[in-house]
Amino acid sequence: MAHPTRFRPSITASVLLALAACGGRGTPDDPTARGEWPSYGATTASAKYSALDRIGPENVAALEIAWRWRSVDYDHVESGTEATIAPNYQTTPLKVGDRLYASTNLGQAAAIDPATGETIWIFAPHGHGLPRPAGRANRGVAYWSDAGAGIGGVDPEGAYDERVFLITGEYLVALDAATGQPVPEFGEGGAIHLAQDPDPRVLTYRWTSAPLVVRDLVVVSSSTMRPDRNSKVAAPGYVRAFDVRTGELRWRFNPIPGPGEEGHETWESDAWEYTGDAMSWTLLSADEERGLVYLPLKTTTNDWYGGDRPGDNLYGESLVCLDALTGEMVWYYQLVHHGLWDYDPPAAPILGDVTVDGRKIPAVFQVTKQAFVFAFDRVTGEPIWPIEERAVPPSDVPGEYASPTQPFPTWPLPFDLQGITEDDLIDFTPELRAEALDILDGFVYGPMFTPPSVKVEGGTQGTILMPGWVGGANWNGAAFDPETGMLYVPSVTSPNVTALVEPDDPAVDHRYIRGLPREVPMPGGLPLLKPPYGRITAIDMNTGEHVWMTPNGPGPKDHPLLAGMELPWLGQRGRPAPLLTRTLLFIGEGSKDALSVLPISGGTAFRAYDKETGDVVWETHLDAGTSGAPMTYLHEGRQYIVVAIGDAEHEGEFVALALPEVGR
Repeated sequence: MAHPTRFRPSITASVLLALAACGGRGTPDDPTARGEWPSYGATTASAKYSALDRIGPENVAALEIAWRWRSVDYDHVESGTEATIAPNYQTTPLKVGDRLYASTNLGQAAAIDPATGETIWIFAPHGHGLPRPAGRANRGVAYWSDAGAGIGGVDPEGAYDERVFLITGEYLVALDAATGQPVPEFGEGGAIHLAQDPDPRVLTYRWTSAPLVVRDLVVVSSSTMRPDRNSKVAAPGYVRAFDVRTGELRWRFNPIPGPGEEGHETWESDAWEYTGDAMSWTLLSADEERGLVYLPLKTTTNDWYGGDRPGDNLYGESLVCLDALTGEMVWYYQLVHHGLWDYDPPAAPILGDVTVDGRKIPAVFQVTKQAFVFAFDRVTGEPIWPIEERAVPPSDVPGEYASPTQPFPTWPLPFDLQGITEDDLIDFTPELRAEALDILDGFVYGPMFTPPSVKVEGGTQGTILMPGWVGGANWNGAAFDPETGMLYVPSVTSPNVTALVEPDDPAVDHRYIRGLPREVPMPGGLPLLKPPYGRITAIDMNTGEHVWMTPNGPGPKDHPLLAGMELPWLGQRGRPAPLLTRTLLFIGEGSKDALSVLPISGGTAFRAYDKETGDVVWETHLDAGTSGAPMTYLHEGRQYIVVAIGDAEHEGEFVALALPEVGR
C-alpha cells in the first residue's frame, strides 16, 4: 500500500521561508519569567516549563502547604443538588496578574486569590440559563486579553478587555475575568452552543480539554459529538476557531477529506461519507508568533475494527499544522495508518527550538502511546531524524484492511517497552513466571502493531497490545526545557487486551466491537511484565540521546509475594504530569483512579528530581494522588507550586506549596 505525501503542496517555499524567519520560542517575552502561567501548558507551546528558580535543590525540603482550595462543586452537592462528580480533579489553573483561574468537573469556573487560596468569584452555568454538565473531567480554561496573554491582571479602571474561556457541557462560554460574568457580546449572551452545527451528524458535544487561545481566536475541538458508539456513522471531529470578541465562527477544519481534497484518496469504498471522529480529544498547541496551530488527531470511527473504513484514513492519528488565521492546512504527518490500536497522539504537541548537527531548528515534539517521540521542524513538517515505514503483522480478522507498514522514528529510541515476548514476563520467582507464561498462552501477542483479534471460545481471548492504549505516554504529556533542549517523558509500562466480538445488539452496525477482557490478568496480583512499571525518561532533543531513565516511585515492591527480596524501585503505574522549572523537575505518582484499567496504580508521593541525573532531591506525601498537571507562579515575591489532587475517597482540591514566608 502506497502512503500519501506528508506535506501540503499548496504551501509554497516562499511562505515557508517567511514563517521560518519568525525566529524565537513563540514569544520573545517569556511570561513565566515574570511569574505568570497564562496557558494550560504554561504557554501555548505546551512545554510545562517555568523560568522561575526561587525554589531549588538547596531549599526545596522546606516546602510547606501555603493554602488549599476545595473544588466548589462540592458546595452544590452539600446544598442538596443532585450531581455526580468524577473522582479525578484534573484541572490545572492559570495565573495571570493577581488571580488564578480554574474550571471544575461540573463545568464551573472560579477566580482564586494566589496568596491565600480564597475564592474571588464563581461562575455556575445553571445560574445563567445553561444546563449543568454531567460532572466529567474538565482540564482547564483559557485566558485572553487585548493587552496580550500574560501581560494582564485585573485592571480596576477597565483599560483593557480580559476574558476567561470555559467549556461547560455543550457550551463555550466567555467570562469577564474581573467579575466571572458572561460577556454579553460573545455568541448569544456570552455562550456558543457547540452541539449546533450544519452537519446533522453532530448530535451532542463534549470535550475534557482546555480551549486554546491564539491571537484573537479561541480554538476548540471535542471528545465526542455523538451520544453512543453503536454506529459506524459519525460526524467528523471538527476543530473550530471563534473570534474571541464576538464568538463569530472564523474557520472550521474537517479532518475527514472529501472529494477533491488532499487525502481523500486514503478513503476507499466511499467510507468518508459516513466515517467520523478524528477529532483532537486532547490538548492543542500553537506557535503564536508564526500563527500556527498544532492538532494531535485521534483514530477514526471504531478504534479497534477498520473493515468499514478501508484505506489509510487521513487525517486520523495524524499531527496536523494549520494556519491559525484561516484554518488552512500547512502540513501534516500521519503517525499511524488505518488505526486499530487506539494509538492516537494523546498529549499536546510541545514546541521548542533545538540545535541538531549545528543547525537551529524550530521544532515540535509529539509523544505517543506507543512510546515514540516524533520530532519535526514545526514550520515545514520535515522530520528532524528519519522516520521509516516498517512491515508490521497482518490481520486475520474477517473484512479487515490492516496497513502492511507503520511509521517508526529511527531516533530518538523508544522511551518504553514495545511489543511482548516471553523474555519480557515477570520473573521474580519461578512460580510467578510460570503463571505469567500460562496467562500469555491465552492471548495473541507479538511485536507492536500486532492487530486486534477475534475472541475465540475455548481459544485465545484477544490480543495483548504493548503498549496498551493507556500508554506509553498519555494526556499528562511531557515537559521541555528551552534552555537545555531536554525533554522529560513520564510513561507507564502496561499492556491492554483488545478482544473483538460480534455485537449482540442489532442496533450496532459495526461488524466487530471491542469486548471483554480489556485488562491483562495479573500473576499473583502483580503486573504481567518486568519492571519498571512507571518511569521518567530524559532525552536530549539536540542529539536525540537518552540521558537517563528512572523508575517513578517504589511501585509494588512491598507486595507479599516479594517479601524478603532486596528490590530497587519498581516504578509506580499512574498518569502524573510533569512540571519543569529552571532548577528542578516536579512530578507525582498520579491518582489511583486515573487508570481504572490498571490495578495498583497511582500514589500519594510528590517529588522533585535533579534534572541532570534523575536523582530524587525531595519528596512529600499529599492526601491523595496528583490528578492534574502541576503549575507554578510568582506572587509578591513568593514562588508557589499548585497541583490538583483527588480520587474516589478524597474530594478534588488544589494544594499550593511554597517556602515559608520571610520573617516567620
